[in-house]
Formats: sequence, C-alpha cells, structure tokens
Amino acid sequence: MDTHATTWPVNIGQAAQLSGISPKMLRHYEGLGLLGAVHRTDSNYRQYAESDVHTLRFIRRARDMGFTLDEIRDLVNLWHNRRRSSDTVKRIAQKHIDDLAERIAALEAMRRTLQDLVQRCPGNDRPDCPILDDLGGGIDTDLYKNLTEPATLLHRARAQ
Repeated sequence: MDTHATTWPVNIGQAAQLSGISPKMLRHYEGLGLLGAVHRTDSNYRQYAESDVHTLRFIRRARDMGFTLDEIRDLVNLWHNRRRSSDTVKRIAQKHIDDLAERIAALEAMRRTLQDLVQRCPGNDRPDCPILDDLGGGIDTDLYKNLTEPATLLHRARAQ
C-alpha cells in the first residue's frame, strides 16, 4: 500500500498493512505507550495519522534488530526529541551490540556442545546415547535403580 496515495487518517487495518505490523501488535504497542495518544472517532475507532504509521515502522525495524521494548521506548522518545544527544542513542545501540555478542557467544557454545555430542553418538539401534546422557545432567543410569538415594542433577557448563 502506497503511503503517498493514502488518505489520512487511516483505520487500524490500514495502519497495520502500511506498517507491516499486525493489528494485535499495533494495539499492544499502543497499550505500552510506544505510540502516544492515537486519535479516536466519536464511535471510539482508532484513527492513525501518517506520523503514527511512521512510528510503527520505526518500532518494527527496531524489533527486527532485536531491541527490547524498553530500549525501543527510549529510542522512540529520542527519535521524537529533536534536541536529543546522539551520544545517548549510541550508548543504547552499543549496549545492544554487547548483549548480542554475549548471546551469540552462548549460541556458539551450545552449537559446539551439540556438535561434540552428535559426533560421540553412535546413532545405531542401541539405547546408549551421549546426547540424552548430557541433557540428563550426565547422571549414571545406576542412580535410577536405587530410588532411596537422592539424586543431584548438575548443570555442566562447558568452556570450549
């Protein structure tokens, strides 16, 4: 849908289509205060201005980049504040980059662990499986035979 050919304001369905956000998420973002006050008709229908749709696109793009809703709230406020300091924006983005780097490192460690387990798994018709053993905390199956002794599950962190 072309925003230049659109007659403003638009209803929620049109705003959703123009912004690429579902009507449900649009209402959610509005409820969180990310949009500000949206005009309503006498019949209480939402009416979105072009600036609202532009803000929704900003929110969608920020979500696509993995920013949290709190970070998005801060970014939207900074975006609307023409007297903002770009230093604040940069600090938010740098913190997000640092968070992403930590998550990537954790995902890579998981991948390495799974690759190791898959290589050690014979993948045959026998029940022995290092993958399941690891997921079970590496507990020896003999512990399950004696139910009178408490079993302690240990989470193993692998620094690979």
